[in-house]
Amino acid sequence: MIHIEQKEHSTPDGTKVIVLAPTGRLDITTAWQFRLKLQECISKLSRHIVVNLGQVNFIDSSGLTSLVAGMRDADKVKGSFRICNVHPEAKLVFEVTMMDSVFEIFDTEEEALEGGPSSVSG
Repeated sequence: MIHIEQKEHSTPDGTKVIVLAPTGRLDITTAWQFRLKLQECISKLSRHIVVNLGQVNFIDSSGLTSLVAGMRDADKVKGSFRICNVHPEAKLVFEVTMMDSVFEIFDTEEEALEGGPSSVSG
């Protein structure tokens, strides 16, 4: 069983964003539960999701698959799917699998909720 903290955030323009923060391992034994949670949130609560991975110290291919599936679900309904605060040990998996270029990954939850720091060209 995976513990998933769920919060709701409203942006200044009134958009509802669901923040999910799973704890522990996102692997073959827990990924399906997380996948179901993502599906439920996207279909019932909001098409905008932020996943805070600060408490996930291990992620495997099934964990990544559940994140990809969540991103696809959000895309289908023209929503957004962002990941933030990736645990250092889990970050390696994203880099090795090149998934860090697939997902929108932010350092902090605040940045993910804002859509990230505005890029200043100079």
